[in-house]
Amino acid sequence: MVVQIHLNLNTHMSRFISNAFLLDAVANFHKKKNSSRRKNEEASIEAQTCDPSGTIPGTTPPPGQCNQDNNADCCVEGEVYTTYTCSPPVSDNTPATLTINSFQEGGDGGGASKCDNQYHSDNEPVVALSTGWFSQSSRCNKFININGNGKSVRALVVDECDSQVGCDDEHAYQPPCRNNIVDASKAVWTALGVPESEQGELDITWSDA
Repeated sequence: MVVQIHLNLNTHMSRFISNAFLLDAVANFHKKKNSSRRKNEEASIEAQTCDPSGTIPGTTPPPGQCNQDNNADCCVEGEVYTTYTCSPPVSDNTPATLTINSFQEGGDGGGASKCDNQYHSDNEPVVALSTGWFSQSSRCNKFININGNGKSVRALVVDECDSQVGCDDEHAYQPPCRNNIVDASKAVWTALGVPESEQGELDITWSDA
């Protein structure tokens, strides 16, 4: 009887130890899996960072060649401007800075729009996107949704806000575009309910329509 009790206890102890080892193994497996997942997520985030691609020197625009409509900046001799080939990752609510631009002929936008080689009225809700978001013209003639100032508007992508070059005739002797810009016509600003006196820069979010 005593022997039988010892045998039963040994059997239960063996099962207990076996289960403990099994639970420990499962816990270690999930710990390693979660650690691996975190590393993959960190690597993915790191891969999505957008670092500068270089710089260009500022040059003095020829007399009367820098259009400063909408308070646009002109390149300055001796300044060094950062360039980008990328933009931050796009999501359903991509943070960006809205700026104002005239896409009309003679406006501060420089030459004709890159997507259709046409000029566009200030009354049209159109935008130019930073180089990375313009994505080698893949968003040309497509709509995006813009949210800002408590309102939203749909606008057509017609041009690139060039983050790689600037300070030349094609870019109206303005600096390269920052990498997080949605450059919009007056119609977009009006649709967002921003008074003309306050139009210039605005924190927004945007997404593909």
